[in-house]
Amino acid sequence: MEIRLDNVIKTFDTFRAVHGVSLTVESGELIALLGPSGSGKTTILRMVAGLEYADGGHIYFGDQDATDIPVRDRGVGFVFQHYALFPHMTVAENIGFGMSVSKVKRSKAEIAARVNQLLKLVRLEGLGDRFPAQISGGQRQRVALARALSVDPKVLLLDEPFGALDANVRHDLRRWLREIHDELGITTIFVTHDQEEALDLADRVVILKDGKIVQQGTPQEVCRDPKNAFVLKFLGDANRLIGEVRDGQARVAGVAVAAADGVADGPAEIYARPRDLDWSAAGPGVSATVSRVLDRPGERRVIATASTGELLEFDVDPERDITAGDTGFVTLRRAKVFAI
Repeated sequence: MEIRLDNVIKTFDTFRAVHGVSLTVESGELIALLGPSGSGKTTILRMVAGLEYADGGHIYFGDQDATDIPVRDRGVGFVFQHYALFPHMTVAENIGFGMSVSKVKRSKAEIAARVNQLLKLVRLEGLGDRFPAQISGGQRQRVALARALSVDPKVLLLDEPFGALDANVRHDLRRWLREIHDELGITTIFVTHDQEEALDLADRVVILKDGKIVQQGTPQEVCRDPKNAFVLKFLGDANRLIGEVRDGQARVAGVAVAAADGVADGPAEIYARPRDLDWSAAGPGVSATVSRVLDRPGERRVIATASTGELLEFDVDPERDITAGDTGFVTLRRAKVFAI
């Protein structure tokens, strides 16, 4: 089912949380609403669910105006960050609860059959008789997803569903959730502040700031062509340098790289990912002193203090001989340029 937001507004007391957001989610698409705390992403999700009502604009489910439809009549499945499972119910009872109170009446045998089907789907066969306290956090989140799917929702909404889990479990569940989505083909909106999570999972990433959409596109599009400095910095580590643009080239301390079309000549903010900087003993580049060297599996991250006082981070070959106290020059390989 297609979901469409048309100039949606939400205000809490005197605080405008969502500023005229318009967004279309195609049928069967998985999108991620990505942004820092306070960007409006969870408020948008709750308005789609019917847990909050818009103060302005409209929300459409297909051709139906769903703006004022109560939550129980919207046909959505909602997965919360902290599971919200009933501790006194077994895994099977939690999954079956929505069906037992639904307006669509099912027999006990039908509910049991659907529960077993969902236990298999979320890979929890044999755990139906356990209680939430007897299974892991990752398994509880799978139960929460199965419960959301039990009522055959038209739309699946997930609010930071992996935020309470450790990194390895999150990684495994992301891959698993994508497989489930591809198998079911259900329209899905996923809220996260984790950039890696959004880029790994989503067909399309919608980046929010201060209640407004600042950019949207495929993971590849938003990574390759961030429209402003906020998006670039939010999507990963970025070094900021001040230079100038002249004749289509950005220049910093004697190093020139191509500037994007449309950037006018003059002073410019020049941003480079750690992978886009390099270290040179002889220059040209920004003179700097190595402060720290961080060795990680398969990579080496260098933190250097520039002569201007900025901390610059860059990646080098793990076998490269660089140690704290070394002096040299940080040079640009490529960069993203914004006019000041």
